[in-house]
Amino acid sequence: MSTGFQRNLARLHRFEDWVLTVLVIGMVLLAGAQILLRNLFDGGFPWAEPVLRALVLWSAMLGAVIATREDQHIGLDFIARFVGGMKLRVARFIALAFAAALCALMAWHSWALVQLDLEGGTEGVLGIPAWALELILPLGFALMAVRFLIRSLLPPRAHEVLPEAGA
Repeated sequence: MSTGFQRNLARLHRFEDWVLTVLVIGMVLLAGAQILLRNLFDGGFPWAEPVLRALVLWSAMLGAVIATREDQHIGLDFIARFVGGMKLRVARFIALAFAAALCALMAWHSWALVQLDLEGGTEGVLGIPAWALELILPLGFALMAVRFLIRSLLPPRAHEVLPEAGA
């Protein structure tokens, strides 16, 4: 890979990490403020609950994207205990290609959801349309699909390979 590509990829990774950090901090602060306002003043922000739901959705999807990037997603590691060599590479390819296909399918269907809300003019919260709040779904699933597909075509990383089965 070229150093320019690697540098841009590192920037994308830092941006993902930064956005997730900001979302989680914002979620904690808003939820904490809401709890204090309810308990101390019998009030709160009427818009806080839908905003918190949107923040949870965005945080979950970005967390899944980052987990995919870092190979921290749920995997079939137990297969490596029974097979090795070429069989392991084939099983790994099938599992990662299948995950890529599922994520692509989810991106496709979640894009349809975004389009429905865009065409229907569905209201979100604080003047943000619902389609904009849901946009993380097709984007996140598409990015995960690309990352799974790339990983399926690359050789296994050192942590993915165990000694030969029965050795």
